[in-house]
Amino acid sequence: MSPVNRRTVLTAALGAAAVSSIPVVTGMGAARAHATSEGDLYNSNTHLYKTLSGQEGIQYARRYRRHELFDNERGERRPYQRTTIMAMHGGGIEKGTSELCLGIAGYQPDTLKALFPGEPVYDYWMFEGLRLPSMELGSNRELHVTAKHCDDHVAISMAASSLNVLSLHGCTAAQAGVRSGQDPKVVVVGGLNAAFKKLLHEELGAHCKTVDGDDFPDLAGVNPENPCNRTMLGKGAQLELSTELRESFFGKDTLEGRAGSTNDEFKKFVGACRKAIARLESRSDQVIL
Repeated sequence: MSPVNRRTVLTAALGAAAVSSIPVVTGMGAARAHATSEGDLYNSNTHLYKTLSGQEGIQYARRYRRHELFDNERGERRPYQRTTIMAMHGGGIEKGTSELCLGIAGYQPDTLKALFPGEPVYDYWMFEGLRLPSMELGSNRELHVTAKHCDDHVAISMAASSLNVLSLHGCTAAQAGVRSGQDPKVVVVGGLNAAFKKLLHEELGAHCKTVDGDDFPDLAGVNPENPCNRTMLGKGAQLELSTELRESFFGKDTLEGRAGSTNDEFKKFVGACRKAIARLESRSDQVIL
């Protein structure tokens, strides 16, 4: 199916918004990284999926992996997945977060081969904006659904069946409190799991500047409806990476080029996240009876 006309998309969205009495902003600009629902065109993933019916794989994509587990032993317990990695705004929405999601899960973003052979892999879920300028459908920013409004049934079910979720997001350096003249490569560590946050600060601090989400309410990731907190424990972690930090991970910073051009800085960052996860999973509260 060919891409739909953008006017048709916006007309349908406006009609849906009129029914729900939720305001819609139709600005064309690819604005700054967005951390709140202000300006969202769609009030939920379901709203987006219905409005863009037939456009999955053209304008947007959903990718996930649940690793197969099998336990048919009556007297023994087999390993189980504790942690899921998510990128709510991947692809061209908050660039680099799709690749980070796959890397932290343990996969090379371009081939899906093991990035850390012999080490654990994690379940993952992502939503991606696929719009290219040549498609004349508007910006990928218009595909942003703020995390607390995510109602994708796979994303929510994966979070609910996990002890931990680590969610990857993008922000600007200014949103993360960086002033003129300071290093713009920074990550905001948020979420409701204080222990997970502490471990992420410790591991990531060796590679980049970390700041705490408590100081930045729009980036804090503390809403209980945020999928990172809709876990079995009712808490998780969220990382908001500045644009400059994400750009530093790729040799070719384009929608099509990022997956195949990750560098050593990328591997160091995802490796640090994985160390934090491994330390978290070794805690006593990570045991499922």
